[in-house]
Amino acid sequence: MTIVAKIPCTIVTGFLGAGKTTLVRHVVENAKGRKLAILVNEFGDVGFDRSFLAACGIEGCTEDSIVELPNGCICCTVADDFVPALETLLSRAEPPEHILIETSGLALPKPLVQAFQWPAIRSRVTVDGVVAVVDGPAVATGAFAEDPEALAAQRAADTSVDHDNPLEEVFEDQLLCADLVVLNKADLMDADGLAKVRAEVQGHLPRAVKVVETANGVIDPRVLLGLGAAAEDDLANRPSHHGEGEDHDHDDFETVALPVRAAVTAGDLAARVEKAAETEGVLRIKGFVEVEGKPMRLVVQGVGRRVSHHFDRPWRAGEARDGRLVVIGLKGFDQNAVASALAG
Repeated sequence: MTIVAKIPCTIVTGFLGAGKTTLVRHVVENAKGRKLAILVNEFGDVGFDRSFLAACGIEGCTEDSIVELPNGCICCTVADDFVPALETLLSRAEPPEHILIETSGLALPKPLVQAFQWPAIRSRVTVDGVVAVVDGPAVATGAFAEDPEALAAQRAADTSVDHDNPLEEVFEDQLLCADLVVLNKADLMDADGLAKVRAEVQGHLPRAVKVVETANGVIDPRVLLGLGAAAEDDLANRPSHHGEGEDHDHDDFETVALPVRAAVTAGDLAARVEKAAETEGVLRIKGFVEVEGKPMRLVVQGVGRRVSHHFDRPWRAGEARDGRLVVIGLKGFDQNAVASALAG
């Protein structure tokens, strides 16, 4: 039996303005022919402009190499956005050799690392490392981010953010999950300032983690790529302020596929899914359903109580139109209650 090596992924986290984008671009510019793909978590006009790389002229960096996730905080939308985007990259005829994932400034990295345990991707990818980019001068002043007001505006505008941690806790979560800390803008600090920030950062680290000083995100890609952390198998050593009491590995989940009758309208089905999602322990609902009188199949996605739906393609000739929704929840959730709600 041939064993296919997992594709390594590097998660780059850090506040808005810390230098994540500059660092990612530097890595791409110095990849030396290595086939990289980039997943970018952008919200509105804040963060990583996809065209910044797509039109950069770097050899091997084509528009197809970059996938943008524009729907808000990646740690809160992993099921809707991240996992399908990663599957798209993996399904290419020539998949990338390494994937860089740049999170938004508000993202908590641990939920993203947990997503690598999803059955659809866990055998194909691994978290090679989590890199936390730190704005040295900002930390020296106790602000953590260069522009706290911009982060506050992003939080207010991004309706997908379901965590309300203070900036200090988000900063700590990014460090607590890190396999490497990049202390950026070191050229803007004197020796005493650097020593102070190093001590501050190391005071948050739960284990031995290397701290590298950089200016303008310039760093040898070999320092970032190839850490071999397999972070998805090391979650116990990555504590978090957010959702720690609800931190489950996938042995604590169960999945059931439930038949669903054809919907009178898409809105009718969405209402049934919303009601089912209120069942305690239900995390996600997804699938395809027929809508009466419509030639297209309806795609339904529900995460928490957020439900979205759209028609994706016509039903094929002879294709069974039996509606079926997959429900993912915590072990022991009331499947009968969910089935009853979906039945209407």
